[in-house]
Amino acid sequence: MFDNLQDFIKHLEKNGELQRIKVEVDPVLEVSEIAVRALKQDKPALLFENVKGSQFPLVVNHLASSRRIELALGKHPDEIGEELIRFVDKVFPPTPKVLFQESAMVKRFYNARPKQVMLARSQAVIKSPNLNDLPILKTWPHDGGKFITLPQVVTYDPISGKRNIGMYRMHVFNETTTGMHWQIQKGGGFHYYNAEKLGKPLEVAVAIGTDPALLLATIAALPEGIDEAMFAGFLRNKPTEFTSGRTINISVPANAEFILEGIVEPRKRKMEGPFGDHFGHYSNAAEFPLFNIQTITHRKDPIFPATVVGIPPMEDKFLGDATQQILAPLSKLIHHEIKSLWAYYEAGFHNLLVVSIEERYAKEAMKTALGLMGTGQLALTKCLICVSETVDVRNFNEVLKAVQENFDPHFDFVMIPKVPLDTLDFTSYKMNLGSKMILDATKKRGQKEKRTPVKKLQEKVKDLSRLDRRIIDARLVEGTLLLVKVKSDGSAVIKKLLKNPELQEIKIAAAVSFDVDINDQESYIWGVFTRFDCERDINFTEQKLIGISPVYNGMMGIDATWKTGYPDPLSMPEEIIKKVNERWESYWR
Repeated sequence: MFDNLQDFIKHLEKNGELQRIKVEVDPVLEVSEIAVRALKQDKPALLFENVKGSQFPLVVNHLASSRRIELALGKHPDEIGEELIRFVDKVFPPTPKVLFQESAMVKRFYNARPKQVMLARSQAVIKSPNLNDLPILKTWPHDGGKFITLPQVVTYDPISGKRNIGMYRMHVFNETTTGMHWQIQKGGGFHYYNAEKLGKPLEVAVAIGTDPALLLATIAALPEGIDEAMFAGFLRNKPTEFTSGRTINISVPANAEFILEGIVEPRKRKMEGPFGDHFGHYSNAAEFPLFNIQTITHRKDPIFPATVVGIPPMEDKFLGDATQQILAPLSKLIHHEIKSLWAYYEAGFHNLLVVSIEERYAKEAMKTALGLMGTGQLALTKCLICVSETVDVRNFNEVLKAVQENFDPHFDFVMIPKVPLDTLDFTSYKMNLGSKMILDATKKRGQKEKRTPVKKLQEKVKDLSRLDRRIIDARLVEGTLLLVKVKSDGSAVIKKLLKNPELQEIKIAAAVSFDVDINDQESYIWGVFTRFDCERDINFTEQKLIGISPVYNGMMGIDATWKTGYPDPLSMPEEIIKKVNERWESYWR
């Protein structure tokens, strides 16, 4: 295993997973366009040796494939998750015999403890801060400026002293100041909250360019208070090394490529953004805290890492999938009825979570769903679908079949309005607030088999454009999800479909905009689940109130079209596309 980025890069090159690009490239948009194309064409990681305006090389896409993730971890992430849950199940309660039998894993946990060192690679060079020296990217044309996209932000709770390492984009304002995009439900943001309560600045160290284990631990949805550095030590079976900061009184990663040391002062904010994020749209500008950099240290001949996020699939697909493959089995420790769970990268992870459950009593699935929606990062989930334990949660077609067979909105739909939502979610028009929904598609006891033949349903959706001229194209997926691409007014089209008696055996109809490919699963999951607010954009064939209780029946209709007031979806200017087209061959020489 690797304890620094450069050893991992050498390993990638040795295994044919790295391309050195020697021609000069522009960090403003050009690198982003190259990185996105390279990922979609299954190209190797990219090391740009000549970045315009910077003396430092730049690496991107170094974890942008399943093979690179396995090279980083030494095995498939699923294997690590299975080993971890097997060990936890076996070792509690601990006995001498069990601990002896599991000595290798016990040693691994012992080796996970972080280590303090005197000499550090990350402090070989110490200099006055000037962010203009670094090859920082502007990834999309309407971004508010350049952003550091792979920062590992190290903070210590000013009350408890516990450490947190999180990843929050950093908008570069000038040579020494950036934004600190602390979203809700983030550990660094909680530390800042406590610092503001005390009226004190929060000391911060930003590590840029660490080993893969620490990077994956940084983005993992660990329970609050669990040390990411210790989890990284477990992944690599070797301690994460720290050293004393040069200008701040906290410990900083010893093997990073760069360390930015500074403070975030209480109650000081500045407009940050917009930024093209992993929901595939720009997140709107908003006020966030300011990070004031006092010192930059780096190793000799450092390499600067970056990532590009946008309309999936992007590199965060592989990072996010790896961390949930490792951690998802641990959900069984709290909810024993859970068999597996999966958050879909196509929907930006938080927008769609599927959980398979072995129901031991009626509606246990709904109990579990409500519990998960109040747990850590899962509290930001917008749509949660429960299925039975035999359903493969990673197979969206299987999930749709379960919905067709087992979902009755009268009994199995819960909408939760006016609750915290992912900061990046724009569909409610109000940052951090929105609505959520739960669909219970588990098989119920005593339930009779009832499934309309798919061919019969397919016949009913032919030539839907004759029903409404605003419909450009339509497709029925697994006899369950009717996708209609519309020219305009998705809400009106959906209401018209809901009234059509010929379509009532279909469970869900969703209207999508012209930029969604309804024949491509990645595209339509993205196009549906990132563009609707549960409270505002969902209707049923029949909906009414009995007392204060809502009652739903029939088909669910979702207006998932892009709407006025939404931020724009991401696209690259034609001049950049043309530039990269013309230079494409030169990158690979």
